[in-house]
Amino acid sequence: MRTRHRRPARERGVAVITALLLTTLAISIVASLFWQQQVQVRSMENQRLHLQTKWILRGALDWATLVLFQDGIDHREYTSLDQVWATPLAETRLDQYVERQRVEGENFDASLSGNITDACSRYNLRNLGVAKGQPDGEQIEIFKRLLNNLQLDQGLAQRIAAFVAAGLPASAPPEGGEPGTQTQTAPVLGAPVKILQVEDLLTVKGVTPAIVERLRPFVTVLPVKTPVNVNTAPAEVLAAVVPDMSVSEANTLIVRRKQAAWRDLRYFSTQIGERPLTHDSVSVRSDWFFVDSRIRLDRAALDAQALIQRSSGLLAGSGPKVVWIRQY
Repeated sequence: MRTRHRRPARERGVAVITALLLTTLAISIVASLFWQQQVQVRSMENQRLHLQTKWILRGALDWATLVLFQDGIDHREYTSLDQVWATPLAETRLDQYVERQRVEGENFDASLSGNITDACSRYNLRNLGVAKGQPDGEQIEIFKRLLNNLQLDQGLAQRIAAFVAAGLPASAPPEGGEPGTQTQTAPVLGAPVKILQVEDLLTVKGVTPAIVERLRPFVTVLPVKTPVNVNTAPAEVLAAVVPDMSVSEANTLIVRRKQAAWRDLRYFSTQIGERPLTHDSVSVRSDWFFVDSRIRLDRAALDAQALIQRSSGLLAGSGPKVVWIRQY
């Protein structure tokens, strides 16, 4: 009669542990595969949402350029805050206007809001420079008055003007004029980077983040020199471009313009008396606009600002053009 040999208990324990380890390894591999698949699916969803917000932004800018183009035709002589472009777009749910096939279980929560701002309502820091190393003395005086209205150090005007002028390309003096006739300060050597936005002022000695935030609603940086639009400028900027005018007097002018915008500089001149205006420092029309867009799409969000130039498009018949887009 044969006897049945049993495995020792130690061998049976090793077999059980080995089986458990293999099972755990298999489960880990499967879980890892599922996790990688989820990550890839979520990544594709994020890319899709990002692409859709880009298309919504493109549509918003197309709408803004159309509004500005039509307004430029309707109001060729002047630009004011009572025109259609100045009406902000309240938060609007896009799913109420876009026909699309809904995916089961999808939460399509899309909204768009924004507004158009006259870029020429602010003081253009580009005005502070004539050419490379040549600040503009008359514009420095205007900027000093603006700093004073904002209760900031007027001594910053000289340093900021030097920084702006140092980053400009070299240019020959106007034909028939003497070199440096508009310059009241010494040339600046050793050009820093070209100023592109208000935040670049932090490069200037003495300019702090608090000063930049104080200046932000009242100054801007445009590609070319531009006058201030007296129909849209705030009181602090309006008082800066008009010599010997206080902010309270500028506020009085703003109340008057709400009743009737100035259609010509002659009408504005009658309101300020005999105060002399700097050449090409003011206007009643604008060619540069900021378009701010706020887009929300499910869990994706996109805040962007675009600069639109209108004049060249109207003259060429091709419509306004987008100069740049910055996302935040």
